[in-house]
Amino acid sequence: MKASIQILISMAFVALAACATQEVKQDKPDTPIKDELSIITDESLQSSGQNPPMTLIKDNQTLNLVRIMDGGACKNEFQGAKGAFLVYADQADIERIKSEKGPQIFADFENKIQTLSTEAFQEAIDATNLAEDPFALGADEAQEKLAKQLFNNFRNSVADAVKVFQQETTLTIDVVPFSPSFMFYQQGCEATHLEQEQEN
Repeated sequence: MKASIQILISMAFVALAACATQEVKQDKPDTPIKDELSIITDESLQSSGQNPPMTLIKDNQTLNLVRIMDGGACKNEFQGAKGAFLVYADQADIERIKSEKGPQIFADFENKIQTLSTEAFQEAIDATNLAEDPFALGADEAQEKLAKQLFNNFRNSVADAVKVFQQETTLTIDVVPFSPSFMFYQQGCEATHLEQEQEN
């Protein structure tokens, strides 16, 4: 009887081993093929592994990517973030303003956009909970949650400033944070180093 039990147990182990070694196939979503590749030279965008979209639809208008800016802000001496911001503008507005006021006006526009973006980013950082998430399953999930929160806070902070800018300049723009470029600081804010480098 012991022999038959041993044979039965051996067969059960063989069956279990066979189940454990079967390959599990996972359905992978089809990845879209990009028709057009754009080369972005900004270092923070390259390190993110993604390129930003070259166009954006806003109020049924197609806006083109015209500028990539870096920014950083500290919430306190320990927490902060830095990353890239994408400036989109209506090409027809750009051409119209160039012919009416000359191309030199765009230097002033650039300064205004930089200022409103910096102020909006500081407001967004202040509104974002940058504390470590004890419920995050890992560093990637924590980064993703922070990026989503900061993205939404920035969009809320910059909306009114963009409207005022458009009314003053007649240039249709949008400023969008590029989430994959975000770098968060939770144990010593280094975002001020970025600002000092830009000043030099």
